[in-house]
Amino acid sequence: MNFVVYENEKIYPSKVVCIGRNYVEHIKELGNEMPENMVIFNKPNSSVTNRLFYFGEDVRFEGEISFLIKGGELEGVGFGLDLTNAKIQNYLKSKGLPWERAKAFDRSAVFSKFVKLSGDIESIEMKLFINSSLAQHARYDLMIYKPKEILKEIKSFMSLEDGDIIMSGTPKGVGGYKRGDLFKAFIYLDGKVINECEFKAL
Repeated sequence: MNFVVYENEKIYPSKVVCIGRNYVEHIKELGNEMPENMVIFNKPNSSVTNRLFYFGEDVRFEGEISFLIKGGELEGVGFGLDLTNAKIQNYLKSKGLPWERAKAFDRSAVFSKFVKLSGDIESIEMKLFINSSLAQHARYDLMIYKPKEILKEIKSFMSLEDGDIIMSGTPKGVGGYKRGDLFKAFIYLDGKVINECEFKAL
């Protein structure tokens, strides 16, 4: 089983629950329709990694504020990359088929360490820099569905185990990357950096 690190402890998520189309500007940049309901899909444990690999020109990065679950609640917070094979996803969407081939492949869920979520969740935000340039900026107020609403919806039909991860959706700015690209991400709460990480694409 693959693991993430929370407060210096190895945690083995049974699954990663992802929210799609949760930022208006991201929906627009990909030319998608506004969802009538929350878009939810899963990545398996085999997708979890703490290293960023290059899979080819069709795979794009999607930076996300991610939450670790404990006792059915949002316990920890970290940064995650939802890697997506855009070519395959576009084909699957055109046929009305599930996205797993494009989203759930091995090493497609890249995570920083997680830290305890303590503070005003309404102040949460994320910034992702690639090669020192700002690529993505996520904020609580830009989310269509807020974290506690996401948690409630998931729990309405799916059990969440301790250590499971919720990826809360990506803001605008997704794109391709190449080997050697340097990703630096910061999670803020109450205006202060509470988590930061760095990945170099292998």
